[in-house]
Amino acid sequence: MERTVRNQIFTLQGFYLLTFFGVGSLYPLLSVYLSESVGLNGYQIGTIMSVGPIMMIFFQPIWGMVSDTTNRPTVVLGLTSLVAGIFALGYLFMDFYYGLLIVAILVAIFQSAIIPVSDSISLKYTSKVRYNYGNIRLFGSLGFGIAVFMMGRLSEGFIGPTIIFYSFFICLVLSGFLSFRFPKERAAAKLDLKAGMKELFTMKKFLIFLAVTFLVFGPNLANNVYFGLFVEDSGGTYAGIGLAFLIAVLSEVPFMRIAGGWIDKFGLLTVAALAGAASMLRWLFYFTEPSLWLVYSSAVMQGLAIGLFIPAGLRYIKEITPSHITATAVTVYSAIGNGLGNWFSTFVGGFIYETYSIYTVYLFFAVLSLLGIFLCFVLMKEEKKNALAY
Repeated sequence: MERTVRNQIFTLQGFYLLTFFGVGSLYPLLSVYLSESVGLNGYQIGTIMSVGPIMMIFFQPIWGMVSDTTNRPTVVLGLTSLVAGIFALGYLFMDFYYGLLIVAILVAIFQSAIIPVSDSISLKYTSKVRYNYGNIRLFGSLGFGIAVFMMGRLSEGFIGPTIIFYSFFICLVLSGFLSFRFPKERAAAKLDLKAGMKELFTMKKFLIFLAVTFLVFGPNLANNVYFGLFVEDSGGTYAGIGLAFLIAVLSEVPFMRIAGGWIDKFGLLTVAALAGAASMLRWLFYFTEPSLWLVYSSAVMQGLAIGLFIPAGLRYIKEITPSHITATAVTVYSAIGNGLGNWFSTFVGGFIYETYSIYTVYLFFAVLSLLGIFLCFVLMKEEKKNALAY
């Protein structure tokens, strides 16, 4: 690999490491901070934590259009990273619900640009230089896992839980400056989003798989909000929460590496159903109120669930949609899973947490996952029927 390409790869890897370190510093421990340090109830925590996914649905397309119109995605990425980091410091000055909600909205608006714009730049560049995108995205998972572990320990030290806001701020400011060194990839040709959406929503298999993503992937993302509260309720400390997240996130890495082979051997929908089953079993296990050490041990199930579902889901969407609308399909797929599914599971989870318990939240997640598995089998039946027709 020539020196220039190697330097650009290092820059991209560094960006993902820093960005996800910042995200991992803040969000997994924010719900615990809002509960313990501020004293918010389950409804309020659920609302604040579900703001991000909602903002993502509305603002991701806007940032995409700004990036395409200006043809300066690195500038968009750098500025939104810097502003999101600065706004996060607002959490330090707010100790009441509506103030915290406003801060969450402002952070989410600008943060919603970071992942899609950086993914777009990274995918174009790695495709051009024939480098494995997964070896770049992997640094995001590492950063996230290490951050939660470190912040969990530091939150119990003399600094206290407010360290999560300083860490998020520093990491996003650094990643913002680093993004200005990104490869200068030109924006892709503009898509006719309206026409693409119209065509997509006539495709039965695409719509069913969107529902699968909503039901299986949504709870997995919402788990980032409630897992800290669950570990704490099981007797864990901030450091214990960090350890549990570290085990869970790092377990994704080996499964992401073997996912391609499993998909080729067993098929996309079988692997997606397996990921859904792993999720369902994990959520049901948490409903039984297991001991803390069993929680740590079972955290590796996240690798089987997320490590398999992410590559299988993306490949399935690309496989079933025509090439001229694949980009639109991936955007909609991301909005449904990362946005709508995440918001629904987080928001409803907040009400269940306040009315019943954190354990009942995981029963709710298990029911959603079961419905997702059922729809996977519906799709398998649909594909068999289509295969027989030919």
